[in-house]
Amino acid sequence: MKYTAGFILGLIVLPLCGYLYLVLGLAPVATSAPPMPFETYFAKKALHARISRDAPTTDAIQPTEGNLLVGANVYKQNCAVCHGLPGQPKSHIAEGMFPPPPQLFQGKGVTDDPAGVTYWKVKNGIRLTGMPGFGWTLSNEQMWQVAVLLANANKVPPSVTQSLQQH
Repeated sequence: MKYTAGFILGLIVLPLCGYLYLVLGLAPVATSAPPMPFETYFAKKALHARISRDAPTTDAIQPTEGNLLVGANVYKQNCAVCHGLPGQPKSHIAEGMFPPPPQLFQGKGVTDDPAGVTYWKVKNGIRLTGMPGFGWTLSNEQMWQVAVLLANANKVPPSVTQSLQQH
């Protein structure tokens, strides 16, 4: 009897509390609010699992100077407003986003990620982060050029760094 009552209570009370938390406006939804309990943990777990399953494991293009220069131009046009440029401060748009977008030319950026992981993120976007998917607006080659640029951001030729610093 106690087991059944506890089971029923768990089936009704816990979901009801969660529902009330949301509909009474208690959940943090502003970009300046801290994340909900377990939000970061579950979002990262789901993202990493999906990328592990779907990201390409071989690069479709090589990090030649030409590919890196084209990647730099595509990056400046589509990514820099959120993810920044070398030696530049965060944009006002990036300052107001939650979660904050990583500044990809500061620190290690995503140079420790395989280009296929970055390609997947560029192509598909990441839900609930502000990161759009570019699979409909950029060609596969352009997405790979950006991914290879970012995977090699710590060792690009001076011409690519110079291109990124030109507005």
